Amino acid sequence: MTTKLIRLLHISAFFLLLANALAVDITLTGNWQVRITETRKRFLRSPQTVSITLNVSPSLENAVEMERYDLPPIFQPNLPVWAGEGVILRQLRTQETASDGMLVEKSLQLYAMKSGGPVELKPGIDYQADLHWAAIGRLSGGAINEKEPVFASYHYFQSRLDAVVRTRRNEFQIREGAPTNTTATLPPLQKGDTLLATIWVPGRITKLTPDNLFPILETKYPERPKHDPSEPEKRFPNALKKLQHGESIRILAWGDSVTDGRYLPHPDTERWQTQFIQRLQKRFPRAHIELITEAWGGRTTASYLAEPPGSEHNYKEKVLGAKPDLIVSEFVNDAGLPVPQVRDSYAKLWKDFQSINAEWIILTPHYVRPDWMGLTRQRDIDDDPRPYVAELRRFAAENPVGLADAAKRWGRLWRQGIPYTTLFVNSINHPNARGMSIFADSLMELFP
Repeated sequence: MTTKLIRLLHISAFFLLLANALAVDITLTGNWQVRITETRKRFLRSPQTVSITLNVSPSLENAVEMERYDLPPIFQPNLPVWAGEGVILRQLRTQETASDGMLVEKSLQLYAMKSGGPVELKPGIDYQADLHWAAIGRLSGGAINEKEPVFASYHYFQSRLDAVVRTRRNEFQIREGAPTNTTATLPPLQKGDTLLATIWVPGRITKLTPDNLFPILETKYPERPKHDPSEPEKRFPNALKKLQHGESIRILAWGDSVTDGRYLPHPDTERWQTQFIQRLQKRFPRAHIELITEAWGGRTTASYLAEPPGSEHNYKEKVLGAKPDLIVSEFVNDAGLPVPQVRDSYAKLWKDFQSINAEWIILTPHYVRPDWMGLTRQRDIDDDPRPYVAELRRFAAENPVGLADAAKRWGRLWRQGIPYTTLFVNSINHPNARGMSIFADSLMELFP
C-alpha cells in the first residue's frame, strides 16, 4: 500500500468521523416530559436536526401492610438514626441508615396484635417515629410490650436513574432504571445503544426540573494530558525509588470509615487502598508492597491525636509506630473541623511523619450528601465548596507532600451522567466499590 493511499484513507476516516459527529440537547417540556434534540452533521450535506418528546414515568408510591417487627426498642430521640435512634422500616433501609425523606409521613400506622385482632397504637403515647429517617421505637409506659411484636403499615417511594439512548436504528428511547433506596444504577444498554443522557428521579418529587437532567458531556474524567515526571520525585522520592527499584515498601492507609470500608460487600477487594495497591503492584511488578490499614469510623485526625497511650487508636502507636515508608490519609470527617485547627494539626502531622522518615500523600475527600456541603443540586458542581478541601490544596502546594485530588473527580461525575449520591450505599457518605475506585484513580495519577 502506497504512502499516498494510506494518507487518503486517513483523510477519508477523518471526514467519516465528522459526518457522524453529533450535538444533543435535552430540555423539559412538561412536568414529566423531555424533548431530545439532536443535530447530526452529514458529510458534504447540511446538518440534520431530529427532535422528539418523550414521557418520563414518575416514581411509584409503594404500600406495605402489616410488616412485623420483633422487640421494638425504646425510641432514642437524642441519637441519629445510624447510631440507634430506633428500628428502621425494612423497605427503606440502606447500609446503616435509611433512604431519608422517602416515607409518606401520614401513611405510617403501627398495630399490636391482641386476642381480638390488631389494635392501632398511638404515636406520642405508645410509640415515637422519626418520619424523615423512617425509624420507629416504643415509649415507656405505652401499650407496647417489649416481648411482643408490632406490625407496621406505610407507604414509601424509591429513586431511579433512567437512561436516554439513541438506538442502533437512530431512534430515541428512555430506558427505566430499577427503583432502589440507594446506589441507583442505569438499566443495561442494548447492543447498538448510545447513552445520550440520564434522568435522575429521586423519589418523592412532583415534577422534573433541569437539575434532574444529566446530558453526557464526557465519558470519563479528563486525565491530565501531560505529567511532570519530576513531580513524584519532589513529593515522595524515597517511596518512588523503592517502587522503581523493586524494593520492599510499607504503605499505611490511614483514615475514617471510608478507609475502614468494612461496610462493603467485599472489603478485601473493594476498599480504595486495596484497589490502589493492586494497580500500583501492576505498575511496579518487581516491588514488594506491604499494605497496612489503620481506620476509625466516624472519627477525625484530631480524634487520633487525643487518644491516650494504650488505646486501640493511639496515634503514636498505630500510625507512627507502624513505621510506614508512605502514609496515604483519607479523612472526610476532617471537613467538619475549623480550618485553623486543620492547618495546625496537619502541620504537626507532617513534622511527625518527617521525624520517622515517612512520606505523605493526602487524599481530598469525596462529595457527601448535598445539604451537608451547602449544595442544592448534583450537577454543575465542579468546584468543591468546602473550606477543608481548599486548605488541603493550599497545604500540599506549600509543602513537599503528595495530593491525590479525588474531590475534583467527584465534582465532575455529573458530566458523565452520574448523580454522585447514586454511588453511596448509606445515602449519606459511604461510597460503593465504584466510588472507592475514584480514590484509586486519583492516587494512580501521581504515579505516571
